[in-house]
Amino acid sequence: MIRLGYPCENLTLKASTNHTLRLARLTPEALRPKVEANLADLERILRWNSEVGFGLFRIGQHLIPFASHPQFPYPWAEVHGEALRALGALARSLGQRLSFHPGQYVNPGSPDPRVVERSLAELRYTALALDLLGAEEGVIVLHLGGVYGDRKGALRRFVENLEGERGILRYLALENDERLWTVEEVLLAAEALGVGVVVDTLHHALNPGRLSLEEALRLAFPTWRGRPKVHLSSQAKGRRPGAHAEGVDPEDFGRLLEALPAPTDLMVEAKGKERAALPLLKALRPRAGARP
Repeated sequence: MIRLGYPCENLTLKASTNHTLRLARLTPEALRPKVEANLADLERILRWNSEVGFGLFRIGQHLIPFASHPQFPYPWAEVHGEALRALGALARSLGQRLSFHPGQYVNPGSPDPRVVERSLAELRYTALALDLLGAEEGVIVLHLGGVYGDRKGALRRFVENLEGERGILRYLALENDERLWTVEEVLLAAEALGVGVVVDTLHHALNPGRLSLEEALRLAFPTWRGRPKVHLSSQAKGRRPGAHAEGVDPEDFGRLLEALPAPTDLMVEAKGKERAALPLLKALRPRAGARP
C-alpha cells in the first residue's frame, strides 16, 4: 500500500500551517494569533485528509514563526503544548503521518560556526514540535547543504555536528538534491548517523550519479526503521532545473511505481498541493491489494 501526502497548505480549504509575521513585529502579542491560526488550520487539514484518503502531511516550518531565533520572546512549548498534544493525538487517530522540511538555510555541514549554531537551533525546535505532537512516525527531512570546495570535509562536518543530537536524529532523514549530493553520497551520511534516506525522484533524474532510480530506491529503503518516504514531483517547463511543476506528469508517477521495491509513503511536492495529489490518489485506488 502507498500512502500519499502533500506539503504545508491545502488550497481547497484555503488553510495553511505557515502563517507568519515580520521579524520586526516579533512580540508575544503578535505571535500568539499566528500560532493559533496555524494550529487551527492544521486540524482542518488533518480532518480533510482523513476524509479524502491522504495519509501524510508536511507541516510548514513556520508553525511557530521564528521559534529558533536567538531573540525569540515567547514560551511557545508551554503556551501551545496542550494544543499540540491534542493535534498529535488527532493525527494518530486519523492515521496521519507528520513531517517537517527545514529550508536550505539549515546547514549543519557549514564551515561557519554561526550557521551551524542557527541550523541546530532550527532542528531542535522542529524535533521538539514533533515530540509535543507525539509523532512516533514523524520525520524531519533535510538536505546536506553546500560542499564549500571540499566535499569530504562538508560531509564530515555534517556528521560530526549532528551525531550527538539524539533528539534530532530520532526524526531525521536525509534527501538528495538536484545539483550537489546524489543518493549514493547521501547514503554515506545517513549510514554514519543511523537515519533514513529520502529519494527525491526529480532531484535524482537531474543528479543521478551512478544509480538508476530502481537502484537508488533499493539502497535507500533499508535505511528506514519504519515505512520509507519518497518525494515525487515533475519538472516545471521553462523553469530552472529542479523547479516543481503545478502537477505531476503521469509518466513520472508511473516510472516511480514501476521502480518501487516495497510499499512506501509518498510526498507529492507539486505546486498544486492536494489538487496535484488527488489524481494520483484516485489512480492508486484500483490497485489496492496489487503490487505498490
